[in-house]
Amino acid sequence: MQAVILAAGQSSRFWPLNKKHKSLIRIMGKPLIYYTIESLKKLKIKEVLIVQSPKREIEEELKKFKFGINLNYLIQPKARGMGDAVWQARNLIKDDFCVLHAHHFDVDEFLEPMLRKKKKTGAKTILLGNKTQQPWHYGIVKLSNKTKDEIIDILEKPKKGQEPSDIAIKGIYLLSKDFFGHYQKTKKQMYDFEKTLSFYLKRGSARLLVSSRKVPTLKFPWDLFEINRQLMDRFLKSKISKTAWISKRATIEGKVYFGENVQVLENAVIKGPCYLGDDCFLGNNSLVREYSNLEDNVTIGANAEIARSIFQENVHCHSGYFGDSIFGKNCKIGAGTVTANLRLDREEIKTLVKGEKTETGLKNLGCLMGENIKVGINCSLMPGILIGSDSVVGPHSVVSENIKENSIYYTQFKKITKNASRK
Repeated sequence: MQAVILAAGQSSRFWPLNKKHKSLIRIMGKPLIYYTIESLKKLKIKEVLIVQSPKREIEEELKKFKFGINLNYLIQPKARGMGDAVWQARNLIKDDFCVLHAHHFDVDEFLEPMLRKKKKTGAKTILLGNKTQQPWHYGIVKLSNKTKDEIIDILEKPKKGQEPSDIAIKGIYLLSKDFFGHYQKTKKQMYDFEKTLSFYLKRGSARLLVSSRKVPTLKFPWDLFEINRQLMDRFLKSKISKTAWISKRATIEGKVYFGENVQVLENAVIKGPCYLGDDCFLGNNSLVREYSNLEDNVTIGANAEIARSIFQENVHCHSGYFGDSIFGKNCKIGAGTVTANLRLDREEIKTLVKGEKTETGLKNLGCLMGENIKVGINCSLMPGILIGSDSVVGPHSVVSENIKENSIYYTQFKKITKNASRK
């Protein structure tokens, strides 16, 4: 068995956290794709083919790790969809193979039952499915009336009320080598992968394995919260590194990982599960709690509260509240800043993605920031706000709309400047 990991897309719906491929977001000190490769290794898969973009950023990152299995890196010259990405592996595939997206750190749970179903049914293709409450965001299967697992059609992002079922395809596929022959005959378009699968659907040779456990998705940036939660539940271990310094007057509850050279000052409170990477600093009276992930060199100033949030490397913040939020690398947040993470009417939070109002399925969602953002003191960031990389938010600003990359935004004296050039 060989595995093909797809990691070449533009991750456009993952904005503003898509400066690099979304599988390079770090959780507990490692990129998401690291956990996926380790999961494949558990299945004793010896060869993994990784399809990346011409930037080769996946290859550069993974060189830092030793996996003990054969990794082959392939290039998709242009982002032409999933089918074209799989096509890049055609000359290296020897037999049946698995295709998966780069964030599936739990593939070891699903591939073995998928293989058993393939053997039992004789089907050429096995797909993994999961129930969803938002079928209009995903590829949704239509099942045969004769059997509960024979797929007869897949509808991409059906309109509300027109979905054939509530089961979404979850990005793990078991395919036969003859897939490439059928793909070669398919008219090339963005969804030609799904069009090629229709060859098997029409012949009754595609089956569905439905997982009873929630299979993580990574389409939108807020999907990271569920992935972070599952990864911590699986892998987080309590540890205090020898070089860490923790005040005797600090409070630690639950599973917490402290990296090298971490400093925790008096009256700080950490309520796990939480992860603190190397060189993190927690000031006096700070509170970090409930599935918060702080990567290397994160500074949490005095009197700040961090709840269920993900901070990438070198994020610095001072007093304030940061709940259900994600901050990219090198963000600097002024004192007194607050992320609102709940609507006044307690309804679901919606946000704009590629110009379209998008349901998040969440009632708690703070701010999602890209990289290298500076936020002045006493700012208020409204629920579900997205801020593009390399931007500045002026002091005392109330941010109630998304901010594009490389922008200067402030609302002092009822004056608003957006997308201005920075000099």
